[in-house]
Amino acid sequence: MSPKASSGGEEEASGMRSKTLGESVCSGKVERGQAILVAYLIATLELTFLFMQTGVMPYLAKSLGLDSVGLGYLQTTFGVLQLVGGPIFGRFADQFGARAALILSCASGSAFFLLMSISTSIPLLFLSRLPAVFMHGLPGAQKLITDLTTASQRTNALGKLGLCFGIGIIIGSALGGVLSTKFGCANSSHSVPMRGRVPTGKGKQSRAMCLSHLPRPNRTQGLFLIKFSIISMDFFGLEAVESGYLMSYFGVLQMVVQGLVTGKLTNHCTERTLLRLSVFIFAGVGLGMALMRTVWHYCIVAVPMVFAFGMLGTITDSILTKAVPSSDTGTMLGICASVQPLTQTVGPTIGGVLYKQFGVTSFGYLQLIVNIGWFVYLLKSKIPRREMKSR
Repeated sequence: MSPKASSGGEEEASGMRSKTLGESVCSGKVERGQAILVAYLIATLELTFLFMQTGVMPYLAKSLGLDSVGLGYLQTTFGVLQLVGGPIFGRFADQFGARAALILSCASGSAFFLLMSISTSIPLLFLSRLPAVFMHGLPGAQKLITDLTTASQRTNALGKLGLCFGIGIIIGSALGGVLSTKFGCANSSHSVPMRGRVPTGKGKQSRAMCLSHLPRPNRTQGLFLIKFSIISMDFFGLEAVESGYLMSYFGVLQMVVQGLVTGKLTNHCTERTLLRLSVFIFAGVGLGMALMRTVWHYCIVAVPMVFAFGMLGTITDSILTKAVPSSDTGTMLGICASVQPLTQTVGPTIGGVLYKQFGVTSFGYLQLIVNIGWFVYLLKSKIPRREMKSR
């Protein structure tokens, strides 16, 4: 065989290998993209069902004879189970992979809602909370996204989960209201007149439970959201329908911020800059809360509040998962997921004392002071990770 023919054959073989490799890379990218879309879908469905049951639960609990104190115990039980299960779920995800973790979460969610649907007594209602220990679809989705994205893509990809959250708030809250009205959980026999108006306490409590699931990073704001049911009645004078409109407003804001704003900012700013910006905005939100007097003031304050919530949640998740080996990202996300149920466990007591002793303005001033302290700390410290722009 002539050297020329041999060289031509080698070039042809090399070209075929390059073509095969290129097709393999493209196929891998498509598969990763599809897996991430499935993670977004699972997160959206779980959040929708979670907010749906949150809207129904106060009425279901009362129909079984559970008073407001008992409902508080029920919420605390859920929070404690989530608190305990978060790190365990995260470690499970590290050991067996994101797919197995999402399967476990979906199975736990199915058992959770099945037991809830057949709850005909208070003990069975408390028992229905038990599967919540492994019901962590959002951390599972975060784990999968973290595994399938590069460090530069991670912040933007995690930020899009906020869009799923907004969809879950709007659809889940609406479904919860329809179910509680149409299928017998809420009826006039459960109403207690207040100031000559239609009773709304339980409706507001369900909205507050939804609000308490907003992204977790700034927990001084979380104290306010936990007591929102009482504040909405006593301070704002809202009824259930008006609270529903407010929840929809929050959902739309969440979708706009996470779907349109977060991604663009992460492409042009470093994580350190965005972290400082979020904390600074939270300080401003605290001042606004201290000065607000009407629900319209709160609607204005809600715009920077939702932005800071979503941005801070995305940035902290990204920074923390980059700060540990890939084999420990699930554990880290599980620990992060435990912060919110921890607040649900201890927050009502702290928030109740603040509200009773100092009023609504105390939440705003506390948030202002805490976040100014964090902002000064962040200005003087360095994030223990090489900064990267998400390009």
